[in-house]
Amino acid sequence: MRRVISATTIALKLGCDRDTRDRLGALWGKSRKNAGGVMNLVVSHLLDTAAVAELIWDHFLASATKDLLDRVSGGRGRMFFAWLCGIHDCGKATPAFQVLDAEEALRVRAAGLSWSAAVKPGMGWRHDKAGAALLMDRLEEAGWSSGNIDWVWPLVAGHHGLFPSYRAVRGPRSRGDGQGRGERWLQVQRALVGVFTRAVGFPDVASVEPIGALTRAEQLHLSGLIVMADWIASDERYFTGIDDLDAVSMAGARDRAVRAWRELRLRGGWRRLSAAEGDVVAERFGRRSREFQTDVVEQARRMPAPGLLISEAPMGEGKTEAALAAAEILAARFGADGVFVGMPTQATCDPMFTRVRSWVAKVCPGLQDHVVLLHGKRRFNPEWKEMINPPGQDPDDWYRGVGEDQYGLACDAGGDGADGTGPSEWLLGRQRGLLAPLVVGTIDQLLHAATRTKHVMLRMTGLVGKVVILDEIHAADVYMSRFVHEALRWLGQARVPVILLSATLPPRQRQSLVEAYVTGARNGVRPQLPELLRSMGYPSITTACAPDGEPDVRVTPSSSWRQSQPVRVELLDEPLRDEARSDIGRSGGNRFGELLNLLKQRLADGGCALIVRNDVRRAQDTYAALRAHFGDETWLLHGRLAVEPRAQRTQRCLELLGAARPGGPQRPDRMILVATQLAEQSFDVDADLLVSDIAPIDLLLQRIGRLHRHDRETRPPALRTPTVVVTGMDTSGTAAPWFLNSSEFIYGRYLLLRTAHQVLTAAHGDGWSVPADVPVLVDAGYSGSPLTPWTEQEHAAQAEWEHSERERAEKASQYLLSAPDEWTAATLAGLSYAHVAGAQEQAQLDALVRDGEESVEVVVLRHGTHGYSTYRGVRLGMHGERGPELLDDVVAGTVRLPASLTTAALENLTPLPQWHHHPWLKHTRALILRDDEAPVELGNHLVSYDGDLGLLTRSVNTTGRHGGPPLRGDDA
Repeated sequence: MRRVISATTIALKLGCDRDTRDRLGALWGKSRKNAGGVMNLVVSHLLDTAAVAELIWDHFLASATKDLLDRVSGGRGRMFFAWLCGIHDCGKATPAFQVLDAEEALRVRAAGLSWSAAVKPGMGWRHDKAGAALLMDRLEEAGWSSGNIDWVWPLVAGHHGLFPSYRAVRGPRSRGDGQGRGERWLQVQRALVGVFTRAVGFPDVASVEPIGALTRAEQLHLSGLIVMADWIASDERYFTGIDDLDAVSMAGARDRAVRAWRELRLRGGWRRLSAAEGDVVAERFGRRSREFQTDVVEQARRMPAPGLLISEAPMGEGKTEAALAAAEILAARFGADGVFVGMPTQATCDPMFTRVRSWVAKVCPGLQDHVVLLHGKRRFNPEWKEMINPPGQDPDDWYRGVGEDQYGLACDAGGDGADGTGPSEWLLGRQRGLLAPLVVGTIDQLLHAATRTKHVMLRMTGLVGKVVILDEIHAADVYMSRFVHEALRWLGQARVPVILLSATLPPRQRQSLVEAYVTGARNGVRPQLPELLRSMGYPSITTACAPDGEPDVRVTPSSSWRQSQPVRVELLDEPLRDEARSDIGRSGGNRFGELLNLLKQRLADGGCALIVRNDVRRAQDTYAALRAHFGDETWLLHGRLAVEPRAQRTQRCLELLGAARPGGPQRPDRMILVATQLAEQSFDVDADLLVSDIAPIDLLLQRIGRLHRHDRETRPPALRTPTVVVTGMDTSGTAAPWFLNSSEFIYGRYLLLRTAHQVLTAAHGDGWSVPADVPVLVDAGYSGSPLTPWTEQEHAAQAEWEHSERERAEKASQYLLSAPDEWTAATLAGLSYAHVAGAQEQAQLDALVRDGEESVEVVVLRHGTHGYSTYRGVRLGMHGERGPELLDDVVAGTVRLPASLTTAALENLTPLPQWHHHPWLKHTRALILRDDEAPVELGNHLVSYDGDLGLLTRSVNTTGRHGGPPLRGDDA
């Protein structure tokens, strides 16, 4: 029979007198309203949290993290981890906390603990700081070294999401009335720490001391795990209060934790993998590995330490398959328990989600049902919807006790519900998605982990212990790159294997990515690295790590699976100079007549053309002009469609234009897809002909990657040679080209001038050889050396561009998790200085890491004599009262407004009154349109929604569908 030792028994063994035991039995940690109707003692919550931590160790932690904690604790990693997690709330044994509940405060006073009138709710001495001060005293008293105390106390001080400075913790308040004055408070605080320590398994506090320190990144990871354990142990369904010290025991806490763990269905990833031998790509994906893929996997096998692997190869080379195979190797070698796959956009996440689930099913059958899709529109992914139930109880509702003293989790925005087979519901709540062992999401999820925001430790914890894969890394602009570099420094210090993929990575970007990771791996000390600016071959694999602190950087050239093929480059000028002189508007004249004639000629015998436009309105106008001739053979895809039709169209385009699949739809005889930059990357379609607006050379080459992407036995005779037709500029005359205003706003004139020269050279010459010319073209486009014959204009544009780049980089710096002079810091103390307040919601975080004018998402509704209806036409009632029960129908009409309408939307658009009590809809702004589809006025624009074209806007003082100048900052 199991022997249960109560907290009272332990207190007796420690020599606590009766009065001290009574006081320990009066200190509350969770109030009745947040602990299932019965107050929960502080010591009970500490033991509950420690018991949860034991299960996190047993069933969730990556083996790399376990090995790390074992090393630092002298082989007692599990017990040390449980102690660190449990001790987090010791600061509740102070007057500043005990005064917060009037009913419980009376009980505490009755036990003989008192405080002055100065101690009252809202006094500003929170229990997280109080706990750090209390623990410092107890550890010093136990003889811990100052170095170990220095890295442990911030773990307690930061468990509500922010890390204060030493001065904030050791200031006058740490010795004031709020901390507890007199012998009685001292004795009960000693008793709390002592009883808890003995219950966990240590003989005394002195014996807990580690034999070494963790790096700062490892401490941040550990801090996130402490928060995780605390939140689980604050679930009142499984941890109902215990207000009798005799009933508190570690055995009882373990029983409660086991039940919670079982009911919450929490689990880790694949645990310890054995290193796969042979052709991993063939085993996982059913096709023999290509030479490049073999080289990637081999480099993963050879890396001497966890590090960075950059995979550069042409579009369609199989980089994703190689990356997943390499991730499996790295996970087995370095003890990772899962993966995070970061994609550039929400649209590219969905097909990757399917691919990752298929791969996981081969690696660890059954685990594919625990892969989490992490982006704001996942509810419209059919595969995700099959994995979970419709949303019900807000997952955050059960963790309200976390914020007992108003410093914890805001509990009004939850996640999706989950059934018994998909991911754990707990992982679907706010701020917790990255903690899932296997995650596919936007790169923003990683960038958030590099921001100085509250609860950043949870985001970092969601990355450490995994292999991180980032696709299309070249797409990060100068602003985003600052967050990428910051994340890489932290991941490098945490020894997280990272794989970066790109087809068109500028050499300077490659150099900076390697330097960032290796700097982190060397604990903030910048390395002296070899020159990586020159092309080392294409495809190529770069590996970088720092075993024993010494940089190890290697570049391995490889070979493509298919020969380089000639791509014909043609120019389709637009009369932009003439239109500017004659003041012709964007839709004036026969703007697309030459494009229409080109397509009539090239597609006379059939074929599939992809037209990529640089802004939404131009794509809409192009589509409308072409549809008038080609009818239903014309398709439109852009970012200002409602989320449901956008997802449906994306999926259908991938099916029609992607690789042939058994049982899949037949490729159409003729099809024209007009799209924005959504089709630029991670969009697996095969076009016979490409028409593209001018864009920087790396992005133009990305678009060319959709051209003749797959081997096909037959193509129409006129389209057998891969051809890109570049438009969106006017090169007439000898002066520098003119570009569309929207293109210059998005990309800057400097890069467009350089690309225009490369395009003109190719159009008047032999075109390009792809992929052989890719690294040379990208290097030339970004080298900074004079390139064009328009010397004066290029120089002026370069100066303007460089100034803008510096300003954007400096703007990002103010939000980074740490500054350069802090890279070598040893602890987390003061990490949250000047943190970005209020950046907790997804939209706020996304805006923080992406530089651009703020934009707003709204839900499109229609209103008429019968009340409100969704964009689908589903009736919501006279006042929209059926919105909550028809949630999917409502949010299916979500659309993002152009940035020019942000101010007007924030001032004029609100949720419907009937939605104010719904956890999702109460934050949802409604764009209410008329039943007769006539436009409505918003700010100085007329707005409407067309089922074919999507959201339409025009200035109120113009005519035509899209009259007026282009909206600045149009999203794709």
